[in-house]
Amino acid sequence: MAEKHLNMTEHAMDYPGGKVKYTSNLSFISGSPEERIQCYRVLDENGHIISSSNFFEISKEVAVKMYMNMVTLQVMDTIFYEAQRQGRISFYLTCIGEEAINIASAAALNFEDLVFPQYREPGVLLWRGFTIQEFANQLFGNKADYGKGKQMPIHYGSNKHNYITVSSTVGTQLPQAVGAAYSLKMDGKDACAITYFGDGGSSTGDFHAGLNFAAVMEAPVIFFCRNNGWAISTPVADQFRSDGIVSRGQAYGIRSIRVDGHDAVAIYTAVHEARQIAIQEGAPVLIEALTYRAGHHSTSDDSTRYRSAREIEWWRGSQDPVARFRKYIERKGWWSTEAESELRTNTRKQLSEAIQVAEKSKKPPVADIFQDVYDVVPSNLSEQERILRETISRHSKDYPSDVPV
Repeated sequence: MAEKHLNMTEHAMDYPGGKVKYTSNLSFISGSPEERIQCYRVLDENGHIISSSNFFEISKEVAVKMYMNMVTLQVMDTIFYEAQRQGRISFYLTCIGEEAINIASAAALNFEDLVFPQYREPGVLLWRGFTIQEFANQLFGNKADYGKGKQMPIHYGSNKHNYITVSSTVGTQLPQAVGAAYSLKMDGKDACAITYFGDGGSSTGDFHAGLNFAAVMEAPVIFFCRNNGWAISTPVADQFRSDGIVSRGQAYGIRSIRVDGHDAVAIYTAVHEARQIAIQEGAPVLIEALTYRAGHHSTSDDSTRYRSAREIEWWRGSQDPVARFRKYIERKGWWSTEAESELRTNTRKQLSEAIQVAEKSKKPPVADIFQDVYDVVPSNLSEQERILRETISRHSKDYPSDVPV
C-alpha cells in the first residue's frame, strides 16, 4: 500500500500562544536581514522637507520654542562643561548632537506624561520649565538643590515636572517606567510613561525584562533609545549583532520605528504618534533614534583615545540637528540672524548669573545626609551622624567651611 503524504501547508496546530502552520521545508530564520530596517526622516541636511513626507505639522509657536530650547541646551552644555574644567563643579555630561532628541520628543509629550530619563535628557526637563538656575543649583549641590546635594551633578529630578530623578545605574529605569505606565492605565489616566536609554542600556537585562513586561501587560509606555554609536568607549559593533535596537521590538510583540535622531520634525512626529498608540490602544512602542554622540561621554572621558577627532568634527558639522532645524524655521520666515544673536547672548548671560548665584549659595546641612530614607531614623544612622559631627569638630580644617554642621 502506497504511503500517504500529508499536504503540510494545510495543517497547523493551535499551540499555547497561537496557531502555527507546519512546513516540511527545513529553514532557519536568518540572523541578519539582507537590508537594514529603514530610518524615518522628514528634513534633509539643508532643512528641506523631503517630498511626499508623512509628518505632523508643527505650529510656528511650538517650532520657535523648540529651536530656542535646542539653542539653550547647546549653550548650557558649553558653559557648564567649561565650569567643570575650571574646577567649579565636579562632573558634567553633554548632549552635543542629541539636542533634537531631547527637545522634539519632549514637545510631543503632555506635561502629565511621566519621564524616566537616563542621564542625557536634560532638554526634556528644560522644555517642561526647569530653569537655568535650577540646573545650576543641582550641579553645585547647594541648599536649593531638590536632591539636597546627595546626587552627582547632572542627576536631575523634579516632582513638579513629572521627571523622575536620574540614576547612574544603567537600564534600571526601563522596568520602573513600565510599572508606572501600568499604574496610569489602571487609574484610567490620559497619560503615558516614556523612558530614555542609550544603545549600551539595551545590553542590560532590564531592557529585555522591561520590554517583555510592557508587551504582556499592555502598558502605555514609550521606550526611546538614543543609539548614538557608543556605550562610553564601546562601539555598537562590539555590543550586538542585531540590526540596531529597533529590530528587537518585534521579538517582544512591540511596534517599533527607527528615526533620524538629527531631524526634529521626524522625532516630534514619531513620538506624537507613539503617544497616541500607547494611550488609545494601551500598547508599548519602541523608538530607536539613530544619532552620534558628538561629545565625550562625560568630563571623565577623552573620546579621542578611541575615535578620531576628524570623525567627531564631521558629525558635529554636517549632521548638527540644531543647524538643520534652524534652516527649516528660517526658510519659513520664523527666525532671523538678529534673533539668533540675541538668544545666544541672553542665554550666556543667564547662565553666568545662575552659576554665580549657585556657587555662592549655602550647602545643605550635614543632617540632610541622614534624612529622607527612613520615616524614623534608625539608631545606627543616628550613631553615624554623631561620629561624623565629632570628626568634623576635631578636624575642622579638613572639611569645607561652607557646609553647615
